Amino acid sequence: MRTKLAINGGDPIRKIPYPIHSTKISVEEENAVIDVLREGHLSGFSAKVGERFLGGKKVREFEANLAEFFDVKHAITFNSATSALHSCIAAAKVGPGDEVITSPYTMSATAASIIMTNGIPVFSDIEDKTYGLDPESVRKKITPLTKAILTVNIFGHPSNLYELKQIADENNLLLIEDNSQAPNVKYKNTKCGKVGEMAVLSLNYHKAIQTGEGGVVITDNDHHAEFLRLIRNHSESTVSDFGREDITNLVGWNYRLTEIQAAIGIEQLKKLEDLSNIRFELASYLKNKLKQFNFITPPTIEENCGHGFYLFAMRFNASVAGISRNTFAKAVAAEGVSISEGYVKPIYLEPMFQKKIAYGNSGCPFKCPLYKGKLNYNEGSCPITERMHFSEILTTDICKFPNTKKDIDEFVEAIKKVIDNKDSISVQL
Repeated sequence: MRTKLAINGGDPIRKIPYPIHSTKISVEEENAVIDVLREGHLSGFSAKVGERFLGGKKVREFEANLAEFFDVKHAITFNSATSALHSCIAAAKVGPGDEVITSPYTMSATAASIIMTNGIPVFSDIEDKTYGLDPESVRKKITPLTKAILTVNIFGHPSNLYELKQIADENNLLLIEDNSQAPNVKYKNTKCGKVGEMAVLSLNYHKAIQTGEGGVVITDNDHHAEFLRLIRNHSESTVSDFGREDITNLVGWNYRLTEIQAAIGIEQLKKLEDLSNIRFELASYLKNKLKQFNFITPPTIEENCGHGFYLFAMRFNASVAGISRNTFAKAVAAEGVSISEGYVKPIYLEPMFQKKIAYGNSGCPFKCPLYKGKLNYNEGSCPITERMHFSEILTTDICKFPNTKKDIDEFVEAIKKVIDNKDSISVQL
């Protein structure tokens, strides 16, 4: 076995880059795109009342298929999950002076969607096993200004959705799910995305299925569905024709999906089950392989839940390993395999929240005179989040197509090589 670590100048275990994550793009998608191109209608949308207000035939077919797949009344497509999130927050009637409780440990767009309505993100701490919103922390964050709870089914595992829904109902709040990382994942007796009033799915290139860029909102609420369709398609020019008297948050946007993207999505949706199974099987194989290491805790899967394994998030115990997380991660990465420290820096530590400036130079929306709350974006405000990110979590994206068990074996071999030769690392990086 090769014993000289790559970080010390030895040969790495893996010498070639990983293949592009393609989600099985094949002849079906190619033919679907060609059909659209030959028909010549690349977008079926028009910002006028009528059939075209709802998009072209491929958009409407894709939405119908999504609604059937997730067993919901409505599936509304968008040009990104970020615009879908923004529209959900707007549909929740969040505006200046309002607060939305959300996770600090997720992609920045989750919190930015709240800022986009001039609302205020309030960050609740996360659980230390599944990394979703901690219900007890959420309870403590609720104020008279709270309008909604935006939870994230992070890394592919469900949040504690039923308890969060109970908290939302008790306080007359909406529960919204950012389900970008957990499509087709089981939660108790339902699927992620069906507990909240609305849920967002992502279709960008590294998700379970993709259209390049794109997003979806699923909901059973007719009122929200109408609102979502309005806001994605220049609602200010059509709202009067729909006979709506409530025009709050109906400044319009162009958040429309193209016919080409929808055509790809129709074919990709047929592959979601298979692609989800590939991730789960690879993750299960990796979890079993990691049992030999007492310093790594693989992802938890709660009872009667599934996992989408958008990322494989492990907890690292430096005291047991006898090496710092930073040194371990750099040494393993030097062996040519995929590994990262943490996930993303807690959102409230980013400049926008530390400086409390989003629009212009006046501090809007944080210093808006309509906002009467008290902000706490201080370091230490979400201690579990900070401990997980800065001290314990390691992530890898190795459990996704087209990677195989051979790639998993290389990953595990790299860990073993580093830990067996940790004393040879001359400097703790």
